[in-house]
Amino acid sequence: MAHSAAVPGVNAGVALRARPVDFARWRARDLSGWTDSEMLEAYKRLENTSAGDDSLRGRSGPLPIHQMRREELTPSVRAFIDASVSEGLERLADVNGTGQNGVTAYQLNVLEGVRQNTGMAYLSDGVRRRPNLTLRGGTEIDRLILDGDVARGVVATDGTEFTADEVILSAGAYGSAAILMRSGIGPADHLRSLGIPVVADLPVGLHLQNQPFFYNVYALRPGKLAMTPPGGALIWTRSSEAADDELDIHISATHLIEPESSPTGGAIVLAVSIIRPDSIGSVRLSSRDPRDAPVIDYNFLAEPRDRRRMVEAVKLCRRIGAGERFSEVAEFELLPGDTVRDDAELERHILDNLGSYEHTTSTVPMGGDDDEWAVVDSVGAVHSVANVRVVDASIFPEVPATATNLTAIMTAEYLFQRVYGT
Repeated sequence: MAHSAAVPGVNAGVALRARPVDFARWRARDLSGWTDSEMLEAYKRLENTSAGDDSLRGRSGPLPIHQMRREELTPSVRAFIDASVSEGLERLADVNGTGQNGVTAYQLNVLEGVRQNTGMAYLSDGVRRRPNLTLRGGTEIDRLILDGDVARGVVATDGTEFTADEVILSAGAYGSAAILMRSGIGPADHLRSLGIPVVADLPVGLHLQNQPFFYNVYALRPGKLAMTPPGGALIWTRSSEAADDELDIHISATHLIEPESSPTGGAIVLAVSIIRPDSIGSVRLSSRDPRDAPVIDYNFLAEPRDRRRMVEAVKLCRRIGAGERFSEVAEFELLPGDTVRDDAELERHILDNLGSYEHTTSTVPMGGDDDEWAVVDSVGAVHSVANVRVVDASIFPEVPATATNLTAIMTAEYLFQRVYGT
């Protein structure tokens, strides 16, 4: 699928939790732990926010989370929220509280326009001064050092070896999978085809999940051209084919687009995603050389249900865009444009202009002994190989029905507490 050039790949710092139904689906993979109460406490440990109820939200964690106020939003984002309410969606007070079906201004891990990443939030000056911590920049890991089926450390791409009693991989859905496969841990036939000796025949990279993104773009009217702050608001709701308690649609209103892309000098993007896709992709090595990028196949909208739901979601988005309230700020629709009318034309346009939400997960998924996709157990330990653990979004059994930022951080919080007890 082509990637639309309408929106640059800038992460807005959206801070959204996964829902209990997501973790129920994970536990169905024969995982111990990962209970709703444990997830709530792990989310609370990481966050520092004034939003929401004390019983549900964290007040003293390392990661600041800000609930955007109406007066902080651009006029067009405020109009998007009002138009969504006019379409029948509920206005949400705290999307990270008890209810998510509706429309809300974003919560962001952003302070004064700067995203607070985990390096900034967790690696304070005091932490950096600890004698048992060494930070190395510009270091890329090639593979594990293995003594049979026991990990003894890692090798960097420059040949430097680092020994360890335990190796924790946190290189993300592409990086962790690639390191494992270069180490001989992965699909046996694929590894042999690259001349990599097989240590453990495991389905690494075969259950890639991501969320397709389509950009419905509107030119803003003169006098309504404000595009700062870029992060705005979110619809989180369900399609007509959603399962019970499933919310499978996101419509994200942002200004993550260049002003000159609009003839009026300002634009707003209403980006649509099917956030619980049926389609499964893959990531494979292109060679055993760590400098060669892996081969990534999102396989977006391969399943007919995904296509139907995406068309339905974009139609909802366009109804909001064509409504009276939103038309007060929007001059006209840039994408897909008024020449795209019926469902067949819309589906073709979506397929030709599809992007990625960049919420990539599940290439090293957790699962029990009988789970055909499982690479690691319920605490991230790699099956059949000792002393190596994976802690990042690659171990999610499936992509949660939301942005993955907070849940990846929460996973590290939870596993650290569960494995090491501190």
